[in-house]
Amino acid sequence: MRVFAMGDLHLPFGVNKPMDIFGGWDNYTSRIEENWNNLVLDDDVVVIPGDLCWAMSLEQAIPDFRFVSHTLKGHKVILKGNHDYWWTTNSKMSNFLSQNNFNNITILHNDAFVAGNIAICGTRGWINDDGEPQDAKLLSREASRLETSIKKAVETGLEPVVFIHYPPIYGGEKNYYILEVLKNYNIKRCYYGHVHGGWCFPKAFQGECDGTEFRMVSADYVKFTPVLVQE
Repeated sequence: MRVFAMGDLHLPFGVNKPMDIFGGWDNYTSRIEENWNNLVLDDDVVVIPGDLCWAMSLEQAIPDFRFVSHTLKGHKVILKGNHDYWWTTNSKMSNFLSQNNFNNITILHNDAFVAGNIAICGTRGWINDDGEPQDAKLLSREASRLETSIKKAVETGLEPVVFIHYPPIYGGEKNYYILEVLKNYNIKRCYYGHVHGGWCFPKAFQGECDGTEFRMVSADYVKFTPVLVQE
């Protein structure tokens, strides 16, 4: 079993909102399918850290989940992104997956998922925005969710590897709420998405900070090819 990651698929099957109106996104669903299935095997795991599709509800997202479940190889672990408006309660999402026979998909929320010799954990995260009170509340809540997920991972005795939608460091901004949790639990690896467009990529920090190695796995940045996380 190997573990891969690629975020921000922005699938358009449930809602007619294709991303190929943007530069570099031409034929992106076909490219995702070809690159993914040429690399990933059925017993591998692929983490999707947010922005799976544009659907506004689970019912609307059925074609997108069908593509992920039945067309793409491997077991998929999905976290929440800022555009995942279909996201709802754990029980509703679990029933949805079961009722539609999407048995090779796991929704990760306040939990951890064991994949080989690592434990996958994470949350959506949030952005800093001039210290507005409502942002502080959201930042604190997401940090708490991340800590809950990491604790579940630590309980397995395996290395916790964090996946988060928003970049914890972007340009001159640092999400200290998230970074403190990563540091407190001695997290060695953190993968994130959210960032798009050539002019944005240089702002998204990649490299080591306080003992954690950060790497961006937005679909367009990685050329619609899953990134190897663990052999």
